[in-house]
Amino acid sequence: MQPLHCHTCTLTPDQAAALKRFLEQAGFRFREVPHAAFAADKDKVGVVFYQSGKLVVQGRETREFVEFVLEPEILKEARLGYETVLDPDRLLPRLGVDESGKGDFFGPLCVAGVYVNEAVIRAWQDSGIRDSKNISSDRKIAELAERIRATPGCVTTVVPIGNEAYNRLHGKLGSVNAILAWGHARVIENLLGQRHRMNPPPVRAISDQFARSKATVERALLAQGRGLELVQRHKAEEDVAVAAASILARHEFVTRLAQLSRASGIELPKGASNAVIEAGRKFVAAHGANRLGTVAKLHFKTTQAVTG
Repeated sequence: MQPLHCHTCTLTPDQAAALKRFLEQAGFRFREVPHAAFAADKDKVGVVFYQSGKLVVQGRETREFVEFVLEPEILKEARLGYETVLDPDRLLPRLGVDESGKGDFFGPLCVAGVYVNEAVIRAWQDSGIRDSKNISSDRKIAELAERIRATPGCVTTVVPIGNEAYNRLHGKLGSVNAILAWGHARVIENLLGQRHRMNPPPVRAISDQFARSKATVERALLAQGRGLELVQRHKAEEDVAVAAASILARHEFVTRLAQLSRASGIELPKGASNAVIEAGRKFVAAHGANRLGTVAKLHFKTTQAVTG
């Protein structure tokens, strides 16, 4: 049985109240934690329930607490250890695809893909691999990206679309969704080019549905990709393969954005905020408006604010 040192879930107000009563009756020691409704410890397990409704259980006795207290007494359902029964597709070999940089004025658009199988998925259990948007630390992103690439049996690829290429593609294809479709198709093709490393072969590819019509990506698929089932759905990053791809894409994005900052001598922030506009004006003052397309996505409205 895999050791479990951290477990998270969401509680309803009634479940939270029942858990607090149990902790009080069981002699847990309560303590103050920022943003927490309550937190308590006993022996080798700690419990923190946040005001957001999120519960975190940590410690060497996490599994015992979840299996013998949380699930039967509070949640009234058994999930731990039954993941495969409850979700039969969880261990299927598959590809996950995701991107980073779409909403950032500065920096490239990076699309990543990851192949996982049963061994990879089990190796990542309790690893913290989740949607990169829920990981605020670039350092943590880098650590997880290294772990993903080092996992035996895992196959990865990243397609970075630099700013000059991005702006040319936008002029040619006419929309961000068309660029994303091209990038997703390219990533799937690159992964399938390494099919000899995949054991067993993937049964499908999963990605977030970013366009109104699923046919947007399907039309962009190349020869090998057309032979694979393509699943597009909202919140696809809940799938561990897509979550891993989101981490690799984010790591590539922040790495390349830092390189652009060093090369230009100007700190280029993420996003499209007022700080981004100010950095854009500094870049134009230092390098000229004709060079803005080497570091930025020019179709953003931010371009007008930067160039006046």
